[in-house]
Amino acid sequence: MDKRMLINAIEPEECRMAILENNVLEELYIERSSREQIAGNIYKGKIVNIESSIEAAFVDIGFKKNGFLHISDVLPPNGNGNHSSEGDTAQKSHRESQKIRDILHLGQEVLVQVTKEGMGAKGPSLTTYISLPGRFLVLMPGVPRHGVSKKILSEEERQRLKKILAGLNPPQNIGFIITKKEIHKDFHYLLKLWKNIEKRSKNASAPATIYQESDLVIRAIRDIFSTDIREILVDSEAVYERTRDFLRIIMPKYEKLLTLYREDKPLFHKYNIEKEIEDINCKKIPLPRGGSIVIEQTEALVAIDVNSGRFKDESDPEETAFKTNLKAAKEVTRQIRLRDIGGVIVIDFIDMQEEGHIHAIEKALADALKRDKARTKMLKMSKFCTIELTRQRIRHSLRDVLFEECKFCRGTGYSKTVESLCLNAMRDLKFAIHSPQIAKIEIIANPEVANYLQNQKRKQMIEIEESYNKKIYILSTADHEYGKVNIRYLNHKDEPVIV
Repeated sequence: MDKRMLINAIEPEECRMAILENNVLEELYIERSSREQIAGNIYKGKIVNIESSIEAAFVDIGFKKNGFLHISDVLPPNGNGNHSSEGDTAQKSHRESQKIRDILHLGQEVLVQVTKEGMGAKGPSLTTYISLPGRFLVLMPGVPRHGVSKKILSEEERQRLKKILAGLNPPQNIGFIITKKEIHKDFHYLLKLWKNIEKRSKNASAPATIYQESDLVIRAIRDIFSTDIREILVDSEAVYERTRDFLRIIMPKYEKLLTLYREDKPLFHKYNIEKEIEDINCKKIPLPRGGSIVIEQTEALVAIDVNSGRFKDESDPEETAFKTNLKAAKEVTRQIRLRDIGGVIVIDFIDMQEEGHIHAIEKALADALKRDKARTKMLKMSKFCTIELTRQRIRHSLRDVLFEECKFCRGTGYSKTVESLCLNAMRDLKFAIHSPQIAKIEIIANPEVANYLQNQKRKQMIEIEESYNKKIYILSTADHEYGKVNIRYLNHKDEPVIV
């Protein structure tokens, strides 16, 4: 497999990172300086409000919106958090018998880490279970047990790694999770980092930033890089040097994969990525040899519909549905990763009857989701051939980064027809025309609406003018906002009349 990591950092305001497999875009990450990302950051905050009804506290960490801290994300007062040796992350006890007010109080200063960016009116989600990821280890202060990632399946290998970690003699009350085999450098790097965080925290007054998560380039090398990547291309000399320095510290044997891209043709254009980025918000995505998927994002969930399109075999509709669904399962997971879609996702597959086909689609989707670095949870296919899944949402989706709500349709994706706009204008006109103060009316609209009024409504306009002895003028302006008609009412002195 031909796998590359491309880092486009030539623009100072933006950094983009793409993973290509056999020249197909599989992962895309974009970070802009204008949109601060705080997930992973550690703050010293102050408790400003406690809501006993939802067992949560709100923490001032220095932003407009306070952070949200649920009791399940609060490390016990004795600092002895629960951790499963078989898990990927600390297993937080809900401590159903304990109340939030028994643990936290107003004005208390707490060390917290952002687990999820604030979305809309909601502030960021917080935890006091601090975790510092390295390349091969995750350090967790206050969680004294140690474990091996679930991604390492071999029991023999798991036992070997546990012995290696025990031999490193980790400090008491600090837990580690092993994610890879090479751990010695990570171990000492993370311990040093945690000691610096502790020192800063003791000397700081809340609210204060204690630790900032690394930028996209360093995170990509630390979290996304895999040993099957055969080349890392960077188009910025400054970023190339920083990446090289980081590789030398963390994994020097892979430094030889790093190349500074110097060609005249922009990096993302050379590998045909720009077109895919332009289409990242398209609702309809064609499938190979016919069929398509349609993605609809809402506040509550993301709905994905699978359509067979022209790919039909009237003699065997069951086989057509199965083949289309099989292609869709792979493309759906790719689009979810590319767009960084989080939350609840519902996939509406084409109806199938055969149990074997249903199980095959479930397996294909589950296998494709294993490639996703975000945590996912998938349910079985329902009798309506829908599959529900949830995907970890940490940062804003690419749609939120690249697009803003349409000012004309206000995010609905729809605008009123010309006929609807004209009928509304006529209703407003007939409501106001009775005022004796009005002598003249000006209707301002874009050319399409103005032409409709002058042609389809000319007779009605003349009748109104003659019946009420008032003049009506239709003004067409090319730059007038589509979807809006302005009506100005004037008296005999051309002064505006409020109706």
